[in-house]
Amino acid sequence: MSRTPNVLWIMADQLRFDYLSCYGHPHLHTPHIDALAKRGVQFDKAYVQSPVCGPSRMSAYTGRYVRSHGATWNGMPLRVGEPTLGDHLREAGARAVLVGKTHMTADQEGMAWLGIDPASEIGVRVSECGFEAFERDDGLHPDSARQRWSAYDDYLVSLGYKSDNPWEDFANSGLDEDGELMSAWLLKNSRLAANVPEEHSETAYMTNRAIDFMTEAQKDDAPWMCHLSYIKPHWPYIVPAPYHDMYGSEHIVDPIRSDAERTVDHPLLRAYQNARVCKSFSRDHVREHVIPAYMGLIKQLDNNLGRLFAWMDETGLSENTIIAFTSDHGDYMGDHWMGDKDFYHEVAVKVPLIIADPRPQADATRGTRSGELVEMINLAPTFLNALGGAPKPHILEGRDLTPLLHGTPGFSRRFAISEHDYSSFEMAQELGVRQEDARTVMIHDGRWKYIRCEGFAPVMFDLETDPQELRNIGSSDAPEHVTARAEMERALTTWALQHHTRITATADVLASQHNAAGTGILIGFWDAAEFEEVTGTPFDSFQPIGKPPA
Repeated sequence: MSRTPNVLWIMADQLRFDYLSCYGHPHLHTPHIDALAKRGVQFDKAYVQSPVCGPSRMSAYTGRYVRSHGATWNGMPLRVGEPTLGDHLREAGARAVLVGKTHMTADQEGMAWLGIDPASEIGVRVSECGFEAFERDDGLHPDSARQRWSAYDDYLVSLGYKSDNPWEDFANSGLDEDGELMSAWLLKNSRLAANVPEEHSETAYMTNRAIDFMTEAQKDDAPWMCHLSYIKPHWPYIVPAPYHDMYGSEHIVDPIRSDAERTVDHPLLRAYQNARVCKSFSRDHVREHVIPAYMGLIKQLDNNLGRLFAWMDETGLSENTIIAFTSDHGDYMGDHWMGDKDFYHEVAVKVPLIIADPRPQADATRGTRSGELVEMINLAPTFLNALGGAPKPHILEGRDLTPLLHGTPGFSRRFAISEHDYSSFEMAQELGVRQEDARTVMIHDGRWKYIRCEGFAPVMFDLETDPQELRNIGSSDAPEHVTARAEMERALTTWALQHHTRITATADVLASQHNAAGTGILIGFWDAAEFEEVTGTPFDSFQPIGKPPA
């Protein structure tokens, strides 16, 4: 077994941090994820760089903010030439392997412009966000622009589950009392059992595929990072038996919302509440149908992770594999009179993050909780460090979490940043906001959460006095709030004015800018004595541009 650790990076889709028992859910018990937390560090203030799948994941995979990589919404291609974690790990001699979802859209136009064949080795790598795709499955198939017929569809057909759309008809539909097929796209059908046995569901299947990869990977000594990216508990909300009826209305936590939020004097917040998905989840009977299924999906995920972890223990992989567990964003589930994700309340933008490092250096932090402010972009430099790669601060905007894992100094972060492009949403249409202006940016320092809404007043919450974020103080004239808003706006401006695209500024390039003797250009030197005093180099050794060596 390689002395360099492997990394298993598990990501669930649309999993709220507070729907795990280790994060405090009173009824949904997740013992296997809890056990992982006892082996590592549980982060209580982890934030994604966008509260929507695509841009959040592109930030995770590049280690860079949304404004830096430019893929601002689902289906927005990640441009050719944007370095990814997979590229960095490959350079370090490690494999970066995908099992599951990325939500990556390839930059076909950019590849054509550069003459890159999408079927070539480079073209495939660019199209898969730098990953080696052991199995990619984004869900939403076979009719979605992002996902055609998949290996999972073939798997279902091989078992006798045959249709034009096995993914929808079996994994994401249920049967009513009369045996009629009912689509889980309709929320009223969420309480039905999925029309497939649990062992053949998406979650069980992808767990099996991760085991298949790790079994294969043990045949050689090359270190690897496996990104096991589950499709669930993302909608359609439906789960196989026995998980479909494990939970009932008595297990549903009361919504986080107030009547005052419905009358808030902010056009963008009102437009969010007017969106179809928010109106739907604001109805109690919708929550009562959907939340038990959502909880069942999470329980199923936990049990499958237990199966995976037990297999890793039996094979010895646990001894040399860092395991990270997280989500790409949360889910409102009716909180704040909203549904889905797409804004910055804690339930949408804060995610679970647990990292268990088996190395002896991490012994002192096992079973601890960290209150440090961390971001999803921190994972890329952390994994690169673990797998022996050199730091790349000119590219990776995230900061290595290893000091927090090993209990040593060296990590600090004052703010978390998250961004959202709502130009494709109902809110932009309702308000008549142009595409280039339909954006919001959150900056959060652990207490004040400040959201700049282009063209509108800011939104702000004080999590110290209002931890449930029920009161928008973005226009409050209280002196403390006025001062805090000004400070947060200044901090956001400072962040925005930093270098975000200077990814070719390597240490060597920067050093050459200050080496007068090595550039062939002298500016401002009076005589040879001054040159020698400043540079410590004999003037006779200086080679002006165009002069051949002696």
